[in-house]
Amino acid sequence: MAIVILGAGLAGGTAATELRGKGYDGDIVLVGAEPHPPYERPPLSKGMLLDEQEFDDALVHDRDWYGEHDVDLRSGVRATRIDRERRVLHVESAGGGDEIAYEQLLLATGATPRPLDLGADVESLTLRTVEDSRALRERLVDGGRAVVVGGGWIGLEVAAAARHHGMEVTLISSTELPLLPVLGAEVARLFADLHRGHGVDLRLGRKARPEDVRGADLVVAAVGVTPNTELAEAAGVDVKDGVLVDATLRTSDERIWAVGDIASHDHPVLGRRIRVEHWDNAIEQAKVAAHNLLGAGEAYERQPYFFTDQYDLGMEYVGSVGPRGYDRVDFEGSTDVLAGDAFRAFWVADGRVVAAMHANDWDASDAIRESIGTRR
Repeated sequence: MAIVILGAGLAGGTAATELRGKGYDGDIVLVGAEPHPPYERPPLSKGMLLDEQEFDDALVHDRDWYGEHDVDLRSGVRATRIDRERRVLHVESAGGGDEIAYEQLLLATGATPRPLDLGADVESLTLRTVEDSRALRERLVDGGRAVVVGGGWIGLEVAAAARHHGMEVTLISSTELPLLPVLGAEVARLFADLHRGHGVDLRLGRKARPEDVRGADLVVAAVGVTPNTELAEAAGVDVKDGVLVDATLRTSDERIWAVGDIASHDHPVLGRRIRVEHWDNAIEQAKVAAHNLLGAGEAYERQPYFFTDQYDLGMEYVGSVGPRGYDRVDFEGSTDVLAGDAFRAFWVADGRVVAAMHANDWDASDAIRESIGTRR
């Protein structure tokens, strides 16, 4: 029987790559609902919307790699059920139904964007797949009006791309500042300044209403995602805001593992559960899971990481403030975001750095990671 990877996105593709890289020569079956080989999603809201990247640049490998490395890539195949007793994954495709037997199963099923509820007559786009990105890019036209609902990373990146293409942009967020739950007021305020300085009409602290989108050429829903845990839950695997995994990324079933957007991970360093919906997490968890599928028993200890590019600001963030919060944010350097200055920020709790970021300071990547846990 095979190692079966359910989900042919970045995490699934990385896991298959790592298994072969570590010398595993058994069967690998990689199952994905999309018709494409695995690809990275950050370019969908960044380089592809700005016409700076092609889709092929986002591929984990070209399609030939999978055959050359004896990975059975099954694209355009939808999983319908996990039979834990028989250790079988039931799937459907255009060719009909099938069963795939597994020795071990890695779940990397990702997430689904939440829709807007503004009435049946309001058409909105979401951004998750390459098809979504292409459809959105077609609607980014000079002189048009775009309304973006959601003040998270995707919403802000789409707003920046729309302004880049000459659109009038309104961004609506239920929080008092964009990115407030992630960054806190001190740094979130800088992102509000950045977008206002580039002409975005920020309407904060309220929900979107039908009248907000009337007359818009484009409406984008960027109000978060829901982890795709239905198959795991139906199979009786423990689920609560994600598939529950231990420090090694193993689920309540000893033969099933989970990584990426769906994994609610018992983080051994942070001392709490955390579910991270970012590029770095998909890659690094997939690597550790691959090692553990081969018997390594590694704990996943990496701190959360994410990055963004908006206008002339590029940033990287490492760490996690957590539910306790922080006492202060220490800044180093000028925080004039419209001038393109470089700065660093450190979130401090009980005298120790719990999270850190830099903006436009690419020599600081290692330094901010190494600062986590140090005293200030």
